[in-house]
Amino acid sequence: MYYVSTRNSKHKRPVSEAIAQGLAYDGGLFTPELLFKLSPNALDTMLDMSYQQRAVYVMKPYLDGFSTSEVAAFAQAAYGNQKFDVKEVAPVRKVDSNTYSLELWHGPTCAFKDMALQMLPHLLTASLQKNAEQKTACILVATSGDTGKAALEGFRDVEQTRILVFYPKDGVSEIQELQMLTQAGDNVGVCAVQGNFDDAQTGVKRLFSDEILRDTLAAQGYFFSSANSINWGRVLPQIVYYVSAYCDLLREGRIAKGQAVNVCVPTGNFGDILAAYYAKEMGVPLGRLICASNKNNVLTDFINTGVYDKNRAFYNTISPSMDILISSNLERMLFEFSGHNGEQVQSYMDLLVREGWYEVSQDIKSKFQKHFAAGYCDDAQAKATIAKLWSDSRYLADPHSAVAFHVLEQYRAETGDNIPAIVVSTASPFKFCADVLDALGEKKIAQGTAVIDQLTQYTGVQAPASLAALKDRAVRFDQTTSREGMVNVVLGFLS
Repeated sequence: MYYVSTRNSKHKRPVSEAIAQGLAYDGGLFTPELLFKLSPNALDTMLDMSYQQRAVYVMKPYLDGFSTSEVAAFAQAAYGNQKFDVKEVAPVRKVDSNTYSLELWHGPTCAFKDMALQMLPHLLTASLQKNAEQKTACILVATSGDTGKAALEGFRDVEQTRILVFYPKDGVSEIQELQMLTQAGDNVGVCAVQGNFDDAQTGVKRLFSDEILRDTLAAQGYFFSSANSINWGRVLPQIVYYVSAYCDLLREGRIAKGQAVNVCVPTGNFGDILAAYYAKEMGVPLGRLICASNKNNVLTDFINTGVYDKNRAFYNTISPSMDILISSNLERMLFEFSGHNGEQVQSYMDLLVREGWYEVSQDIKSKFQKHFAAGYCDDAQAKATIAKLWSDSRYLADPHSAVAFHVLEQYRAETGDNIPAIVVSTASPFKFCADVLDALGEKKIAQGTAVIDQLTQYTGVQAPASLAALKDRAVRFDQTTSREGMVNVVLGFLS
């Protein structure tokens, strides 16, 4: 199986090159030529498998040139050895009679990004070996909060890699920032960017497309790669947890074989819900894919109107990982719904750069609305949802998950569609202690890392060990740059 650029389907690479390169040189995103279809009995086969075994079953068909034993070793290294604090890795919790929470935050950095970023370093380093690559991969990451820490932790001291993370100054939670600034490892770097996440993300994309910079670094023995969800090695592991969640509900008798289940995903960059679409197309009986946005509701408007318009106010919210106006992974969905028409996708992306907006064809709009629904939630509604979930179900949710719970409730009220639904819970509430405590009615919020103990005392819920340990970690990084200065940060990092 080859991987093609979303902007030119004739630009083909084997999976090892697609993962190592991260982003196509024409600016497009590598996407498989076709989606593997699960056999009719595949879900039955996976019922009693461990999460690691399910990962091998789902991922192997997309990894030509990798042996089953290699992929199994990667899955064990990523999801075994007590790296996750629960045996199930991605447990499905019952919230009420027809609502379930898929908890993706039991990994080392307490966010759903661990599900992919514990796997990606193994895929990348193996790809470098298969490509006989002698250069060192310089992994550039733009983060809206969670990807940065998860990527830093995943690639910490991994041979033949160096990783540099850019994040928006004042655009992440205090705990998220502290996680990054205290990161251990000899091959890691962190820098704040003046502006918002889109400034950081646009800056990283420009670095990737800078031919002079690429040539300069190549002469020094480096090449660029990506750990953002633009890398196929990030998206592929995300498909697994949708397959696994359905298998868990089936095994526990919560649903009948073949019964449709809706999925509600809090998303800003569209990667997490894109993986749900891929799982559905592979044969998992998922119903509506409900896209949940915060006040930066560019995706909600797009799905409802077919017009993508980033020319709008940008809001810093209590769900900062979703504070995004340029949703990179939407490009893969446009490619799929355009029939792999790279020229059409390129025209939309050119318009987005030039004018800040584009409108898709009626055919593409209809396809989006066939599979997706969309809604949004402001901060006040998210806080009310956190309080309601705790009061009614003793379920403690972070602000991102609360956005999805609210949008699901809104969707059900508007459509009457009350079939079982999975809400994707993307982060531990302890990454956003102050806002969670405020939502629960606590007005006197402790400062610094003391707020972690405060949330435990208030709720009786234990904080993840990795977050509780932050108070003993020293800050290592303090650099800030403008978007224009990011190139100098890269050159300094690699000097």
